[in-house]
Amino acid sequence: MAILVIKLGALGDFVQALGPFAAIRHHHADTRIILLTTTAYRELAEASRFFDDVWTGGRPSGLDIGGWLVLRRRMRGGGVERVYDLQTSDRSSFYRNLFWPAAAPEWSGIARGCSHPHTNPDRDVMHTVERQAEQLSQAGIAKVPPVDLAGPEWKSDVSRFELKDRFILLAPGGAAHRPEKRWPSGNFVALAKALVERGITPVCVGTEEALIDSISAQCPEMLNLAGQTSLLDVVALAQDAVAAVGNDTGPMHLVASAGCASVVLYSNESDPALCGQRGASVTILRRDNLADLSVAEVVDAVSL
Repeated sequence: MAILVIKLGALGDFVQALGPFAAIRHHHADTRIILLTTTAYRELAEASRFFDDVWTGGRPSGLDIGGWLVLRRRMRGGGVERVYDLQTSDRSSFYRNLFWPAAAPEWSGIARGCSHPHTNPDRDVMHTVERQAEQLSQAGIAKVPPVDLAGPEWKSDVSRFELKDRFILLAPGGAAHRPEKRWPSGNFVALAKALVERGITPVCVGTEEALIDSISAQCPEMLNLAGQTSLLDVVALAQDAVAAVGNDTGPMHLVASAGCASVVLYSNESDPALCGQRGASVTILRRDNLADLSVAEVVDAVSL
């Protein structure tokens, strides 16, 4: 028999599920545990050692008949006795129907008719961490540890980047369809130059190569790692960095959870009370319009 955990993304949500993953592993120590996720998170999931198997392909498109059939066959043939749906979306709740015509297994989540529903009517206004902990408590798992990526087991080899002794990570990217969540790129340029003046190397990470190339062109002393880092590389960099500054974006969840002193920039487009980064040292700077947040204020918050 097996336990199935569903967590599809996004990155920040996946990082904040690592504590619940650990709790599930501890509670079901002698049971096979499977994670259903997407390819982007396989490396992080396998590094956690919380799972005996990681299934990707967890988000087939509506017209991907082959993908749906593979997913249904896996779920029905996996000997699943209980599901922990940590995605708790309409999509993941629908997956309970894939067991038909057989009876669905025990199910922790919000799917209609599930055996262990998260019943709090205010669940949508809870922070992700507290919401998932409460969901698991209602399924019999009383203790959920905080996410902790500060240990050596999470650290990849980043020696190829030839890093300086003192560097600060910058994460200027963000969801392309939500530009209001981004501090202006010119401010990241000014911040990078201010760090250089203080003898600290700015190191820019993310997948948006055009954006980071533009910042790098205006501050040549910056180390441009756009598109060159895995998720575990970001964790390793965060463990060695003096600090990090970034928008409310997935990599900043990795950075904060690695114990790095993190300054995270929020506009009124997202609410840190619902999804804010958690870690040993996290500072939230918030303005209705991020363009109103000055470079000087961010430099002060980094406390160099």
